[in-house]
Formats: sequence, structure tokens, C-alpha cells
Amino acid sequence: MASDGVKYMPIHGGGATTTTAADIKSFFSVLKPKKTSTFAYAFVITFVSFTLFFAFTPSINSSSPWFSNIFSSSTTTPSSSDNTSRSQFNSIFSYIIPNVTSTIPTNRSSDSTSNSTDPVSVNTNSSSEIVKNDTLQAPAPEKQTPVTKNVTFESPIVNRTNPLFSASLSNQTRTNQTKAAPAPTKAAPVSVDLKAKSNSSTGSSKPVKQSGNSDLGSLVKQEIEKWSESLKNCEFFDGEWIMDDSYPLYKPGSCKIIDEQFNCISNGRPDKDFQKLKWKPKKCSLPRLNGPILLEMLRGRRLVFVGDSLNRNMWESLVCFLKGSVKDESKVYEARGRHHFRGEAEYSFVFQDYNCTVEFFVSPFLVQETEIVDKKGTKKETLRLDLVGKSSEQYKGADIIVFNTGHWWTHEKTSKGEDYYQEGSNVYHELAVLEAFRKALTTWGRWVEKNVNPEKSLVFFRGYSASHFSGGQWNSGGACDSETEPIKNDTYLTPYPAKMKVLEKVLRGMKTPVTYLNITRLTDYRKDGHPSVYRKHSLSEKEKKSPLLYQDCSHWCLPGVPDSWNEILYAELLVKLNQLGQTRRKP
Repeated sequence: MASDGVKYMPIHGGGATTTTAADIKSFFSVLKPKKTSTFAYAFVITFVSFTLFFAFTPSINSSSPWFSNIFSSSTTTPSSSDNTSRSQFNSIFSYIIPNVTSTIPTNRSSDSTSNSTDPVSVNTNSSSEIVKNDTLQAPAPEKQTPVTKNVTFESPIVNRTNPLFSASLSNQTRTNQTKAAPAPTKAAPVSVDLKAKSNSSTGSSKPVKQSGNSDLGSLVKQEIEKWSESLKNCEFFDGEWIMDDSYPLYKPGSCKIIDEQFNCISNGRPDKDFQKLKWKPKKCSLPRLNGPILLEMLRGRRLVFVGDSLNRNMWESLVCFLKGSVKDESKVYEARGRHHFRGEAEYSFVFQDYNCTVEFFVSPFLVQETEIVDKKGTKKETLRLDLVGKSSEQYKGADIIVFNTGHWWTHEKTSKGEDYYQEGSNVYHELAVLEAFRKALTTWGRWVEKNVNPEKSLVFFRGYSASHFSGGQWNSGGACDSETEPIKNDTYLTPYPAKMKVLEKVLRGMKTPVTYLNITRLTDYRKDGHPSVYRKHSLSEKEKKSPLLYQDCSHWCLPGVPDSWNEILYAELLVKLNQLGQTRRKP
């Protein structure tokens, strides 16, 4: 027996050497399979134990390569599995390709809820993660800052698409630098049943159905490629007005939403040539405003105008043109069913087939008008230079925002500045209007930097629109009714407004990019474009006695000058889309 061989085996050799060797060989031939099996079982048990230990005991360091968060999507904040998985995938790509900017498409609904987050810096030279509703973010690469963005929309929009514009846009000559912006917070939604459709459009006529919306549509890309090179280095605001018989962009009297104040032809204006002028920059030609293409660019998004009645002038011009560009105009409507567009604080036109809105918020100073009670108990109007307009919460998440202010700063109360301007509890007994204007714009600029996310939104500021009152002002018999041609000699143009120099200084000091639509000079030529006495159809008895005393030489007839502002806005969007495409193609 093998066991006997072990028990009696001599220590030293002897006559039994051959027998002993055979016994030993026999022993190992029996022992070997048992030993191997035992070792294998022990190894498997040990491996499984260590695997379970690491799996259920994740590293507290979120950037650890161990089995972190395998069995749970979050360790601190709940979120949807979809968002978590996308966040994890994005972090993986960030480790492999540090310079890639990830954009997560989101399905945004007006009735969805969002959680507010603390603002964080945006590093536009590195990748950013965009995570919805406070989800736990996957690890970001070194020297990069993840961005947590909330979904907030007051607009009646559902099924929102991913952001059209990104912070990866490089800076342009008309745009200042960018650095940081926090995520917006939730605003009360407007309840509108709006079903998105996949219609697109082609050519410059009416839209036709397409099978999908791939990469904004081939037509948008063609438009961008067609114009991008010639527009890239063009100064849009240095040019002249030229006659073009293919204008106006829409037929006079064809748009029912135009306010009576701007509807000059319907109010009896006899001359028509003022509608056939278009703005021509010296070094390029502006693309003709293309409704179907612009609507495709706006699909699932919000374009918002904020400011005074001159921005309402621009808003009505664009809504009118776009409404005439759709196949079924019954699917274009004001969100609250309104048919008159004066007297309310906000308006929103829905383009149902494109699931987008074009909106206007009344905010003539961009800061708050308010009332205080003085020591005598008398109510007194003041202008809070340190607070932005109350409606700002409703539009800060919009995709494109066009601001303006200016004309209301020329009124008597603002010009005098006596016991009117307020900061905190302090009402200035006297403050120069230019200083008040600077303070107000600084407040606006700080609000933009704190509330508008440059990775999602484009911000524009439209400059001062020139007035042409002759022989008085708007409230003292100023007139322009005899003007039927634009100014052709620069000698007769007015000096550049000091307020616009203040605005430009504020814009230069901002970190969030704001594109300046400097239309001041190009409007100064157009003394022929105002409603003048053709501002309303039916005059009051007082107005009939002295009709020339009641003229509007500030606003613009429609069709007319604001159509060119929108063509410039359209050109700016084409430039930025092309710039975004080039940025994304870089390695």
C-alpha cells in the first residue's frame, strides 16, 4: 500500500532502493488529482468572494476605475436610468477624447418639473456634460467642469429638440467673450396642446412634407454653405439702402396681425416706394429672408423679443412674414387666442407644424418700473435700476433672445431724473439719465450672465432706432409726413447717440456673448419709413381738427424697415450655425 511505503520508507538508501522508488511513484499518482481539485475549488471560492466584495463596496471616489455604481444609478440623487446611462457614457468618452463636447438630446415638455442647481463655471475650451434634473454626474476629466442644466420653459412648447446653439461657438467680431452662466430655474408654463410634426420645407415658397428632420434638414445646410463664406467677414451695418422691386417680403395688407399703428397702407398712405428699399452692406449682400428655412432652424425652439414697442415692431414683422411662409396658416396662432397686440405684458405666436414659438415681452427699460409711498403717503412712480423686469423668469431659458431699450429713456421723466431713479430703498433726488442708463444696463448684463446659459441660448441686443421728428418731438407737434425718400447725404444724419456708446461699453465688459445688432445708422437714413399721420385709420374729433399735430415718427410702417432688421438677424444666425459646424468638425 502507498501508506505503508510512507510509514516504513528508510531514510537512507539500501537494498530496497528500487522498491522504494516504485512506492513513491505510486503514491504521487494517487495524490495528484485530489490535490489539483482541492486547489481549483479554493481558487474559485476566493475569486468570487473578492469580486462580490468590490462590486458591493464601490469606491467613494467617483473617478475610481473599480466597480463603482454598477448596481445603482446614483448614490446621492435620484434620476432616470436614461440620463444616468448617458452621463456614464459621456464620461467614458471624456476620458478617451478629452476635447469632445457632448450634447445630450432632451425631450422637453412645458409641464415637466425641474430642480434648481447652484451655478457653475463653464469652460468653453473643454468638454461639458449636460445632465437633466440634478442627476449624479459621472466623472469629468481633469481641468473640465461638468454643467448641470435644468429644463425650464414658460413657452407652450412640447417635444423640444436638443440645443441648436452651443458654447463651442467661437467668438466673432460682433460678439464679446464668454465665460460662465448658471442653469435657469422653472417658470410657470402656458398650457397649450401642441403636437409636433415632422414637416419641413424646401425652396423659397411654401413648405412641403419631408420624411424626417436629419441634422436640421439638407436645405438648412445648403443655405448655410451658400452664404457662410461671403457673410463671415462682412460688416452688416456699413452700407446703403437700394431699390429692389422684388420687395416687400410680404404683401401690404395681407397680414391681419399687424397693429393698426404700423399698417400705413391700410391707413391710407399713398406712396409705395418706401417698401421696396432693402439694406445692402458694402462688402456683401444679405440673404433674402427665407421663411421655411428659418422655421426649420427654429423647430422645437423659442425665439423671444424683449423690450419696448420698437421691438414689438420687429416681432410683428417677423411673425407676419413667417405666418405667410407656412402651408396652413390656421396652425399659426397666438397662444392665448389674442388678436390685438397692445396692452398686454406678453404675447406668444405658436407655429404648430414646427413646434416653435416667436414671442414678445414688454419691458421698455429692461429694469422694473414700480411705485413707492413717500413720507406724505403719496404714491410715486420710480424706476428700479437694480432689478430686471418681472417677466425675466419666463424667457431666460429661451433659445434666442433679442433685447432692446432706448426710446423710453428720452421721455421727460427719465430725462430729468428727479426723484425717479431708485436703487434698493434709495431714491435719487437727481441722477443724470446717462448714468441711470448705464446702471440699468449693468443690472441687465449681470442678470444675463447669471441666468442665461450660453451653451443653450443666443443673446442679441438691437441698438437704438432713429426717430425723425421735425419741428418738435413726439408730444409737441413733431412731423415727418412729407418725407417720401431716405436721406442720401451722410451730412444730414444725426450724431451717434451717447446712450449707444454706453451700451457698447457695457457689452464689451460682459463675459456672456451678446451679439450687437447696431441698426442705429441704417435707420437714421430712413426718415421716409415712419407712419407719420398714417398711424391709425379713424381719427378722433380732436385729431381731425389738427391731424398734423399727431404724428408717429418713431415707429415704422410694415412692411418696412424692421423687415431688414430681421434679415440681418437671419444672416447672423446663418453665420453662427456655420461657425458651430466648423467647431464640431475640428479634431
